[in-house]
Amino acid sequence: MSKIGAIGRSGIFRKSNKSMRLFVTTFVGVVFGFLLGVSFPASLYRLNITSHLVEDTNSSISTEQLLHHAWSSMTGHNESSLTQVQTRNDTSKMHLHLMQIWVSSNPRGAERLPPGIVVAESDFYARRLWGKPSEDFTMKPKYLVTFTVGLGQKSNIDAAVKKFSGNFTIMLFHYDGRTSEWDDLEWSKQAIHVSVLKQTKWWYAKRFLHPDVVAAYDYIFIWDEDLGVEHFDAEEYLKLVRKHGLEISQPGLDPNRGTTWQMTKRRGDLEVHKDTEEKPGWCSDPHLPPCAAFVEIMAPVFSRNAWRCVWHMIQNDLVHGWGLDFALSKCVETAHEKIGVVDAQWIVHQTVPSLGNQGWHKMGSNHGKGLEKGVDKNGPFSKTDLQLQTRLITRKWGLIRPIPHSFKERMTVKMMAKTHCQHRVCLCTIVASVVN
Repeated sequence: MSKIGAIGRSGIFRKSNKSMRLFVTTFVGVVFGFLLGVSFPASLYRLNITSHLVEDTNSSISTEQLLHHAWSSMTGHNESSLTQVQTRNDTSKMHLHLMQIWVSSNPRGAERLPPGIVVAESDFYARRLWGKPSEDFTMKPKYLVTFTVGLGQKSNIDAAVKKFSGNFTIMLFHYDGRTSEWDDLEWSKQAIHVSVLKQTKWWYAKRFLHPDVVAAYDYIFIWDEDLGVEHFDAEEYLKLVRKHGLEISQPGLDPNRGTTWQMTKRRGDLEVHKDTEEKPGWCSDPHLPPCAAFVEIMAPVFSRNAWRCVWHMIQNDLVHGWGLDFALSKCVETAHEKIGVVDAQWIVHQTVPSLGNQGWHKMGSNHGKGLEKGVDKNGPFSKTDLQLQTRLITRKWGLIRPIPHSFKERMTVKMMAKTHCQHRVCLCTIVASVVN
């Protein structure tokens, strides 16, 4: 009987022992599964980060090696965790490469940033100091108009600005430093004012109208201050620009006021024109400036894409923009079809010197006058000479067909190089190279 009892107790004990092992095994499995589940998202994150790395061309570690390393880390074959990689100074070279981000498609200088946080473009929209950013605007202007101004043309600019609707951001570049005197104009309180003494609009445009800053605007107007706009409406103008597919344009100029190119004179019987006939010998090709693909620099209007190209073409030492009008066609494919003059919306060029008396006083009282026109009206050079200078400059850039220099051409350029270049009124290096 005692043996039977012992055997019974032994069976019960073995049965209890098996149950205990089963319980312990189940418990350990549950705990292991829980820990694995908790650690799995972090391992997956590491793998995902690795798979999006863009290799540095100088790196000796391949993407395959990085992926293998990430998989080893996830499955527990690597003793170092991602946190250890970040904190330990003696981490291996492979771990260091695992932590690096290099996205070559990011803007220059931002390659080490995750693409999701890179903001490559900006705008001129003023922000509130409170509230949700998404509620800052009831309307975002779609177009930008800039004027380079002095206080003497305040009334003219006031009349011009009123021709532009609320769809426009207004920006004034003040070459005389007098900005507070504009505060009595209601629209001026919402305008953007930039002031640097004695600079022209192309100096401002190069420094304050970078394509990534004005990318929010469909069209950019870069205008002088001496334009009569009685027969102009900006919204109607842009309707015609879109209708005729113009990338670079300008309003037609009153043919009875001032001196202008044949191409930019208004034609009363057309909405838009894209070519013209000039004097014999002026155009080597009817599709090239000044017979086509041509606007003047007093009142150009650029599409967003065209301005991106033109901005890069503007040199840092460009002052008055002579010759730039001949170069604009380089920035538009099939330029003779996409550059034109809008006749139905026209303006008057009043030919007021934009910089007034902002010139160099040491040169005498007359040298400051007419500076934007590039010459002292009482000086030795006529308008014909200035046109000649522009022709020579543009020829040097390869924009029109080269022709042999006449004796008059060579003498005129030599005198301009001697007199004007020392005052930085012309592009000295270009003129000098033409002379030589």
